[in-house]
Amino acid sequence: MRKTTLAVTALGLTAALALAGCAGGTSSGGSTDAADGADIRVWLNGTDTPDAAREYLKTTFESEHPGSTLTIEEQSWTGLVDKLTTNLSGSDSPDVVEVGNTQAAAFTSAGAFLDLSDKYEELGGDDLLPGFVEAGSYDGTFYAAPYYSGARLVFYKKDLLANAGLTVPTTLDQYVSNGVALAQANPGVSGIYFPGQDWYNALPYIWEAGGEIATQDGDTWTSTFSSPESIEGLKQVQEVMTKASVAPKDGNETDPQVPFCEGTVANLSAPSWVKGSILAPADADAPGCPDQEANLGVYALPGKDGGAAHVFAGGSNIAVAAKSAHPDLATDALEIMLSDDYQTILGENGLVPAKLSLASTLGTDDVAKAIAEAAANAKLTPASPKWADVEASGALTDFFVSIAEGGDVEQLAKALDEKIDGILNS
Repeated sequence: MRKTTLAVTALGLTAALALAGCAGGTSSGGSTDAADGADIRVWLNGTDTPDAAREYLKTTFESEHPGSTLTIEEQSWTGLVDKLTTNLSGSDSPDVVEVGNTQAAAFTSAGAFLDLSDKYEELGGDDLLPGFVEAGSYDGTFYAAPYYSGARLVFYKKDLLANAGLTVPTTLDQYVSNGVALAQANPGVSGIYFPGQDWYNALPYIWEAGGEIATQDGDTWTSTFSSPESIEGLKQVQEVMTKASVAPKDGNETDPQVPFCEGTVANLSAPSWVKGSILAPADADAPGCPDQEANLGVYALPGKDGGAAHVFAGGSNIAVAAKSAHPDLATDALEIMLSDDYQTILGENGLVPAKLSLASTLGTDDVAKAIAEAAANAKLTPASPKWADVEASGALTDFFVSIAEGGDVEQLAKALDEKIDGILNS
């Protein structure tokens, strides 16, 4: 779900994988599994997957497959599309890979993943998140299973809101005005934390103003950032970035718990699982500020007219690489990741499980309630196999950095539409 500075066109991706011998997809993988001694490499992105789930995966797999090992290799979301393109087409392909839900179509359409259609029922069948099943399928074939989902929530410091005499906002306009007021009352603090590259958090402003990212007519896509409705939303984004946020104008949304725990953030719009990062113990690999739990509030981002705003439905799919040297063992690992026990660990850590029946694992606290409210109104990016190329091009991050720096919104939006049109229709 992240971005790189170099564009990877869908044509280029398909060609690279075709030359490597996997462009058509496969149900058998790169070679026959060894009886023992195999090492299954699982690529997980960022720190979203909790340590408890990682340990469960490794321990369970190795106990079920004596003599074989499972190695988790953590990847950065930044530059992921380029790295996957290179490694999935090479002779040293990882076996199981996590991919952002907005990136999945680029790889399923290019045949980069193993055909999992005959495993659909075994992995969860109709209990799997339907939108993510759709994101992981291409031309009627199921390639990438849902891994987890999550809507963006607003985490806030109760004391800062109370000290300013403010209440939890009920409309988007009030949310913005609260953010500006908090920034003015607390120099050096972001009333709303909004680094320039964070285009995910900009989408609700566009959608709430009635705009869209892109529309489709037949085989043609039209980017609509410069529509009057989108411009209205983008101008509100610029107001937040320039008046309510002191986040780096060229920064990204990685590890938002760090400034939050440092005390320089009043409101933080972030995926639901960030709560776990904020409250991570001091001895964790990435410690948070568990002493702030009593001061931590949460609510769903409010919409223009009240209720929950349309927010981006983040999350990931998980797949077996078509060129995996051990496809059967890799599929076994994927089955563990879709098991009730593994998915329960994800749910207990604030990630929406891949199975509808496990929604209760999120609990009944304020976060769980806010997730339910936000998820009911969440939206996805355009369902184009080339959308990952838009992300990889850096066009979106460059655009919002320019907005954060005070650039002319209308001129910038027209230029962005031209770039996106060229990518989606190439």
